[in-house]
Amino acid sequence: MTDNQNLLAEQRRALILEEVRRRGGVRVNELTRRLSVSDMTIRRDLDVLARQGVVAKVHGGAVPVVEASTHEPGFEAKSVLEPSAKDEIARAAAALVAPGSAVALSGGTTTYALARHLVDVPELTVVTNSVRVADVFHEARPAGSGGEARSGAPTVVLTGGVRTPSDALVGPVADRAIRSLHFDLLFLGAHGLSAEAGLSTPNLAEAETNRCLMRSARRVVVVADHTKWGTVGLSSFAGLDEVDTWVTDRGLGADLRAEVLEHVPGLVVAGEEQA
Repeated sequence: MTDNQNLLAEQRRALILEEVRRRGGVRVNELTRRLSVSDMTIRRDLDVLARQGVVAKVHGGAVPVVEASTHEPGFEAKSVLEPSAKDEIARAAAALVAPGSAVALSGGTTTYALARHLVDVPELTVVTNSVRVADVFHEARPAGSGGEARSGAPTVVLTGGVRTPSDALVGPVADRAIRSLHFDLLFLGAHGLSAEAGLSTPNLAEAETNRCLMRSARRVVVVADHTKWGTVGLSSFAGLDEVDTWVTDRGLGADLRAEVLEHVPGLVVAGEEQA
């Protein structure tokens, strides 16, 4: 490789790193289009940046390396992580919902994926503190309806509150609204799960809002991919023994499944037949 080619590679990697840091995450296919190079070239660039310790490679792209327990990635940054696993989890979780139920969905990219699988479940009442989740149900209204919901369409209640980087509404206003309600089923996203810290989040206000959601639910189902196991955020908001079921993906190994089942009564692995 010539000096000029080396320089071009360095410039390209600098642009990639800038994009990762600015947006909180990028996809390989987006970079190939923007930089007019091959998929293989981008993947080699990401390998170099990962060895330098400035990005972390994830399925389909890369995110910045941030180790602080207070760091809260934005919705777009999290949406590039494990997209296939999240959709599998969403499908499995949707199967737990009966028509006519009152369900709550917390903020998060996995609950957002779940919402897309619930829009056709009849007579649901959906309570959410997620702007993104509420948008899914709003956009599912049939074209030309004049804004009127179709017969049997879910009724959606969006709490108020202060908006977090992940587009969840949290704080006293959200907490007050949630405490007055009662759900059959809560689907809860989580920044991290561990045997020691339980469920955790980097956002203190979100931790309290999640506690309110859990207190108002008859059954609590965590929807989170396998990479969340062992991650610990700044604030714990529940012990694993307060969760009824964790729906996750096949990336969770057999040894970890056994460890999880020591603390959580139910474990559903999306894509596998349940015993």
